[in-house]
Amino acid sequence: MVDAVPQNAQRVGVVGAGTMGVGIVYVFAMAGYEVFLVEPNADGTARALATLQDAAANAVTRGKMNRADADTNLARVHTLVTADALPEALDLVIETVPERRALKERVLGQIAARAPKLIASNTSAMSIDALAGAVSDPATFMGMHFFNPVWSLKLVEVIRGAQTNADSISQACGFAEAIGKSSVVVSDSPGFATSRLDLVQTLEAIRMVEDGVASAADIDRAITTAYRHPVGPLRLSDMVGLDVRLDIAQQLAGTLGAHFAPPKLLQDMVARGELGQKSGKGFYDWPLPETHSKTE
Repeated sequence: MVDAVPQNAQRVGVVGAGTMGVGIVYVFAMAGYEVFLVEPNADGTARALATLQDAAANAVTRGKMNRADADTNLARVHTLVTADALPEALDLVIETVPERRALKERVLGQIAARAPKLIASNTSAMSIDALAGAVSDPATFMGMHFFNPVWSLKLVEVIRGAQTNADSISQACGFAEAIGKSSVVVSDSPGFATSRLDLVQTLEAIRMVEDGVASAADIDRAITTAYRHPVGPLRLSDMVGLDVRLDIAQQLAGTLGAHFAPPKLLQDMVARGELGQKSGKGFYDWPLPETHSKTE
């Protein structure tokens, strides 16, 4: 992690305590920011706090920080039940709720009412221009697409909407740098850059399982060994959530064409409630053995 920022550090909000939201909270808190996490579900909040504790403990074990610093950083995280309870005029608020437009628009409207300096959506595929109507000042609204696991992967894809001003983009890139990430700036286009590339590989990997080409574990092993990806596409899909993968595939199929259409296997797994890590079963049975489940 980067060195802690000064005591007058900027304050950020994160709305949604799913896998991505918790990871974003973690990297900001460990970089010294005061973070406000919004999650309406009490069980979701409890899981988020436990994940933050586990991730910090793992960082201590690996010598990335000492226990006192980890405790100080975790104490900077505050939990809230609704976005309406966010402090006014936060420096940045990131929306990380599920990929459903009506939900995102409602949450973004609640965030905008708290008048933060910047608002970002962590959407991996939804149009920033389409969502911009939900905020009061589209000039300060953009996408900030993080990658899972957030504490390991160093990229933030900053998506520039048609109305996003240059200063907001510069500030978003500055936030990414301050938490130890690199950033790329892309225009608002279906799937942006990374989601399009990632989903092509993921859908083909699922089709390979569906066609009996190889097991999920062997496909992932081939990708991580041959191409040095940190996580295989099927394990990563389990971590992201197969329902999330299905939502994104359906969105991109509608805008970019049938080659993004979700395989029947993916549709059937989601229909059975096999959503990956969060349901305990996906392409893998979760939790994975200890040797495969540590924070990287």
